[in-house]
Amino acid sequence: MSKGNGWWRRKSTPAKVETYTRWSFHGFSVMEFAVLGLPLFGIVDPALAGWLVGMLLVHSVLGAVTVSHALDWARGRRPQPTRLHWAYGAVTFGIALASLGIQEYWPGGREVDAATGTVFGGVLSFGAGMMALGVRNRRRVFAIVVGFALGAGLVAFPLGMPAPATLITVLAILVGAGLYSFTCVFSVWLLNAVYELDEARDTRARLAVAEERLRFGRDLHDVLGRNLSVIALKSELAVRLARRERPEAVEQMIEVQRIARESQREVREVVRGYRDADLAVELTGAQGVLTAAGIDCEVTGEATGLPAEVQSALGWVVREATTNVLRHGNAGRCRVELGLRGGRVVLTVENDGRSVATNGSGAGSGSGGSGLAGLRERLASVDGTLEAGAVGTDGFRLVAEVPLASEGGATTEGGVTIKSRVTAKGGATPENGMTTKGGATPEKGAAAESGMTAERGVGR
Repeated sequence: MSKGNGWWRRKSTPAKVETYTRWSFHGFSVMEFAVLGLPLFGIVDPALAGWLVGMLLVHSVLGAVTVSHALDWARGRRPQPTRLHWAYGAVTFGIALASLGIQEYWPGGREVDAATGTVFGGVLSFGAGMMALGVRNRRRVFAIVVGFALGAGLVAFPLGMPAPATLITVLAILVGAGLYSFTCVFSVWLLNAVYELDEARDTRARLAVAEERLRFGRDLHDVLGRNLSVIALKSELAVRLARRERPEAVEQMIEVQRIARESQREVREVVRGYRDADLAVELTGAQGVLTAAGIDCEVTGEATGLPAEVQSALGWVVREATTNVLRHGNAGRCRVELGLRGGRVVLTVENDGRSVATNGSGAGSGSGGSGLAGLRERLASVDGTLEAGAVGTDGFRLVAEVPLASEGGATTEGGVTIKSRVTAKGGATPENGMTTKGGATPEKGAAAESGMTAERGVGR
């Protein structure tokens, strides 16, 4: 990847649009100098051509500076460049007057008239368009265009330009300045719209996170509020009974212990529901999101029959990989494949448009980054592995593998169809017929009696 491409790809979409807009306006300044000035050397003598080209060069350079300051003002990065715009307008009319003066006093006939007339109309048309960047009100833009056109007529006719030629010049400046002003104003409006849409997307993401936090807090409040109140009351009652040496205090503390266990189980269920990701939903969502973003996405394989903990771990891989494809790089296609290889579930996410500035899918390297580290931790909880790295000159591949027990069932290569016996919650079948919530096997019933159950993923 070339250095230039890397510089461009590291920019956000609004920054790319701003760079394109800014350099388009600078291109107009170059076009003014090249189209209006350079051909003059073949029309008039070199001395006159040099004067006219010099004036156009000054006007073009000042116009590029004015455009740059106006765009910064439009983006709120600097105060309105009022003085610069007045200076640019004064230089524009000064060059226009100078070109008419040369036309009047420089000998040479029609060639001189054509050359100076071109400079006269060109600087006024380009000047009006660039001046329009310094205002926001549409009426003021219209006033600038009309003012430049009428000002050209009021200056040209008294200096000897025939009435028909003056009228044609006024109309030409009116049309040229109007089109250029419309282009400038519309470009700035489009640039602001892109930034606003990007800010709206960030705001929507933050609102989604805030809403999820509220939901999680509400669920925890619902689970713990009543139980903690009951625990507090029964503990207080047990203290009073114990001070009176009443045997009922033991029964109250047993009840407190039961409620505490129940609260622990409910909280773990809330946390599991908050952190788990459904693989089938994530695959469908990834295809929909990437397609909506203009990325050709192909998803193969099904998640039917996979254990819940395997689906959750791989679901997070799909979610993180999709996020990185969208946020990093400049992908045009993405392939997501789910299948079985030698008793292991294999998830492959491959995309093009790799960016050197990232560490996730679409990254230039396969190590580092909190995203990949977090995925490796989730996969390690189910004895899975994660590999990520560059593919070819412009691609990136992320491969997650999770072993799949096939006790008492069958697996099918290709589409993922699993009929193995899957135990609830933890995926383990304890000996002695005692199954805890987390799949742990209590020894001699001690864990069951004390309520110390082990659930994967809770307490981290």
